[in-house]
Amino acid sequence: MIVGVMGAMPEEIDPLLKRLENVKKHEIADNIYYTALYGSLDLVIAYSKIGKVFSALTTSIMIEKFGIQKLLFSGVAGAINPSLKIGDLIAATKLCQHDLDITAFGHPYGYVPEGRVFVEADTNLLEIASDVARKKGIALKRGIVATGDQFVADAARKEWIGKTFGADALEMEGAAVAVVCDALDIPFFVLRAISDAADMDAGFDFDTFLQSSAIKSADFIFSMLDAIDQA
Repeated sequence: MIVGVMGAMPEEIDPLLKRLENVKKHEIADNIYYTALYGSLDLVIAYSKIGKVFSALTTSIMIEKFGIQKLLFSGVAGAINPSLKIGDLIAATKLCQHDLDITAFGHPYGYVPEGRVFVEADTNLLEIASDVARKKGIALKRGIVATGDQFVADAARKEWIGKTFGADALEMEGAAVAVVCDALDIPFFVLRAISDAADMDAGFDFDTFLQSSAIKSADFIFSMLDAIDQA
């Protein structure tokens, strides 16, 4: 089976690459894709760069050029739900685009004709993630993840996104990945580590958190790959 693993930034895939041997590099469309064997799985790993366009492009190339059959995405997100704390892991049950707005034509936020507001993640991969979390003693949360081409630091905007979409967390790639995978019938899973929350410490160091969360997330993803390989 060919499985894609994606992050948005180099830091989010570095811990994955460090655990693999005989990694090959492929340069396509101004990006680098890494391939390696893990157990019986052929892995395709890449960081998309930040934002919906790049993540959609990277997902499409993974599917069309490399033939991936499942996609696991790992990265960081900001909390909307006050119950989420820095360091929490959340698995997206469904995703939406909070910055998609054609309400002037009578449609709801996040909707385009022939589309839908929410795209649901693969239930089997969500169950695999829940089983991995149980075995590791990790409290994996589930929730709605909202995506947009904006780094949202405004409390009022976060509150609006939460109320409008019922969103629990906020990021910049997941829904674009979801739309492409859904259109091309590729099961997908989105894992996010919470990097900022309403109660965050003023001394919080994002770069340090990104490194530590990437290692934690990579370990989780590898455990999911083990389960997929053994299925």
